[in-house]
Amino acid sequence: MAAPTRLISRLTLVTGGGSGIGRAVCQRLASEGASVVVADINQESANETLSSLPDDFRGQVHTATVVDVSSKDSVKKLVTNIQTRYFQPPSVCVNTAGITQDDFLLSMEEEQFDRVIQVNLKGSFLVTQAVTQALVACGAPKGSIITVGSIVGKVGNLGQANYAASKAGVQGLTLTAAKELSRFGIRCNCVLPGFITTPMTDKVPEKVISKITTLVPLGRMGEPAEVADACAFLASDDSRYITGASIEVTGGDLLQFIFPADVVFIKG
Repeated sequence: MAAPTRLISRLTLVTGGGSGIGRAVCQRLASEGASVVVADINQESANETLSSLPDDFRGQVHTATVVDVSSKDSVKKLVTNIQTRYFQPPSVCVNTAGITQDDFLLSMEEEQFDRVIQVNLKGSFLVTQAVTQALVACGAPKGSIITVGSIVGKVGNLGQANYAASKAGVQGLTLTAAKELSRFGIRCNCVLPGFITTPMTDKVPEKVISKITTLVPLGRMGEPAEVADACAFLASDDSRYITGASIEVTGGDLLQFIFPADVVFIKG
């Protein structure tokens, strides 16, 4: 069955687009007709994603660029450059940029906590603010901001006080943004992945992966493309009456589970 073409002529920005969920989101949005700006702190990774994107639709123009989402100047430069090249701001923005610096609460360094908050939470704020300011300034009739949080923000996870706090904050940010920006036609939603197969989980021992999958009702890890499916839905007009929502992509209700002590440092 052919992919939907819900995003033809849409300009989309994906931060953290160089790998994992971000790359899958870029590929899915492009397959539905969007022009995609792949933004990542690593230019080489962004270029690799760019080379994988289809451009089967008239007018599709993809680009790859570097951004440090924790820097206001870098984010402002990104949005300005997009407007200069495309003569418009992105009407769809997907915040997938994120990092982990795991340690137990009793031994976590302040710098570990601060850096994760700066990238995951502050970065989502800076990108959301810059894109929506540009949309409002140009009088765009609508926009869709999608931020990738994590189920860890709802249930916590051993060794991830900083990551869980940042992802819980992302949900609060999204809820508030949805209330403030709805009058401008801008929708803001979250996607909360569970245990997803990404480069971050490639280093996890197989025995730990096996234990994790026993906690998931569907009995397996998720794929980045399955998170991208939810993002594409929220980017499109199929979700035109949805804002301030958090969609869990977890393979089932994980809230009922208590993670065992040896299943640590695993993130969505």
